[in-house]
Amino acid sequence: MERIYIARHGFRLNWINTNWKSETGLARDPPLAAYGLTQAQELADYFTTLPEDERPTAIFSSPYYRCLQTAQPTAKALNLPIHVEHGIAEWYSPVVSDSNLLHPRPGSAESLQSYFPEVDTKIWTTPVWYPSRKGESVEEVHARVDGFLTAFGTVLSKVKEIDGRRPLLITHAATAIVLVRSLTGDRRLPLKVGCCSLSELHPKPDVKSVSPLGSYYGVKLADGSHMKGGSSREWGFDDIEIEEGRVVEDPGEPGTENEEDFPVGSQLQLLSYL
Repeated sequence: MERIYIARHGFRLNWINTNWKSETGLARDPPLAAYGLTQAQELADYFTTLPEDERPTAIFSSPYYRCLQTAQPTAKALNLPIHVEHGIAEWYSPVVSDSNLLHPRPGSAESLQSYFPEVDTKIWTTPVWYPSRKGESVEEVHARVDGFLTAFGTVLSKVKEIDGRRPLLITHAATAIVLVRSLTGDRRLPLKVGCCSLSELHPKPDVKSVSPLGSYYGVKLADGSHMKGGSSREWGFDDIEIEEGRVVEDPGEPGTENEEDFPVGSQLQLLSYL
């Protein structure tokens, strides 16, 4: 990967309207507000201003509706499909220790294609990683992203139908922060990520490792200068941490007590296209 782009989704509707509807029926899956849709278009417009040899060559999105909405204008502008990847999905803090409830999990690429025709269902058919529905500590989300990136680099180099030179990853605030930390090798990098802000990372010239972990440096980090309104609704881990790595537990989603926390972790052994 000669460069990696990482963007957070746009401004969410539930931040300004409590009477919102989940288009997919999934809990905790709000769509973008009108302002967020504008931000998504501004992100796409920015990419079209770049020389062709600097534009993203592939788009990977979290399966949440707001991320797919954010990816859609860029997919249309660059004539690229959207590959759905659970490894860059939302971060949820751990469910309370005595609870048997789980966090929600979005559906498959096939189910999401009915909302977004740009979603690929033929090439990237199985995500390389699934986060646990029991939630993650700060340490665990770092471990998840480390594992995802290692698997992602391996898979991307072997799937010839995807040009993996300059991937764009569209994700959420916490996951965007951890992706940058893992790629730069700095787990304590202080970073706050705004809606539709963009990070751009290039390979370190003195690193020869085949692993992406610690092999990149930031050309821009959580930058919002491509948007008329600049960066908004910035978030960092210090906004939720109680102390080193410990966060407030989450009650979980009602109605999930009989659902499975499966699959979890790397899916490399299941990827038939390797």
